[in-house]
Amino acid sequence: MTVSKEQIAAFYSTDTLAGDRMAGIDGLRHTGIATFMRCPHRTALKDVDIGILGVPYDGGLTTRTGARHGPREVRNQSSLIRRINVATGARPFEAARIADLGDVAFTEVFSPATALPEIEAHVRAITQGGVLPLLVGGDHSISYPSLRAVTENGAKPCALIHVDSHTDTWPVFQGSKFHHGSPFRLAVEDGLIDPKRTVQIGIRGGQNITDGLDYSRDSGMRVMMIEEFDDVGWKQAAAVAREVVGNEPVYLSFDIDALDPVFAPGTGTPEPGGITMREAQRFLRELQGLEFVGGDIVEVSPPFDSAGVTALNAATLLFEMLCLMTD
Repeated sequence: MTVSKEQIAAFYSTDTLAGDRMAGIDGLRHTGIATFMRCPHRTALKDVDIGILGVPYDGGLTTRTGARHGPREVRNQSSLIRRINVATGARPFEAARIADLGDVAFTEVFSPATALPEIEAHVRAITQGGVLPLLVGGDHSISYPSLRAVTENGAKPCALIHVDSHTDTWPVFQGSKFHHGSPFRLAVEDGLIDPKRTVQIGIRGGQNITDGLDYSRDSGMRVMMIEEFDDVGWKQAAAVAREVVGNEPVYLSFDIDALDPVFAPGTGTPEPGGITMREAQRFLRELQGLEFVGGDIVEVSPPFDSAGVTALNAATLLFEMLCLMTD
């Protein structure tokens, strides 16, 4: 089909930037400026239901830095994502107005005391605009300011579904409490999440028991180790998650290192013996119908990736999360 002069003129006559718009003309998914899943890029929240926000921050990493490059590479790989979830029939881009809201604008990215509140301010602006936030990190410390925003600083604490290889409930490390191993400890202490409505799935990281696992369990969280996940399977694991969170508004946080390093080599703290990509997809699909208030996918580190497989899998899981949030 030949592209007409009128189509090209129309493309340049609007102030909306959209990777998908040109792809709709030429049919090539690798053309145009990369946005998350070729969604329109917007800086205004009008006519947006779900906003995907890049958070290029890895100031909370304890080893293997590089997650600051995650949002850009997830955008690149997400150009391969299709419009329909073949397994479930979900059509998220028809069900909701979804936009790429760009990246958090940092002024002092080297200072966690400033950078994390800047993340919070961006997410708060999104939620106050009536838009559901979905973040792409960045390291896992970004979940803490996101939770502060979506719960209005704990005025409306939420439930949490946390898929990871680590509990991320560690105490102060190297003199700082703001690191990627502490966001959910901080969230409990600030009253942002209800620990008794929190479930952690896939845990196996080699950590000090008293620093992570004991805190999670003692605070009332339901911790499902990878061995239990393997024994009961993805379907029962999802049933446990649904039972724990109940009918409460819930935040969904997925650390890519929950996957086995075969599926996610490009991450800061890979832990062998993890969840397979297919199990992750099917687990997420079983969460349909929950009331999500936001979510994030974190810890994609392109410098350690192989052929973009980690970023592609993150983009695929991001799509599954979109399908849940547009249900």
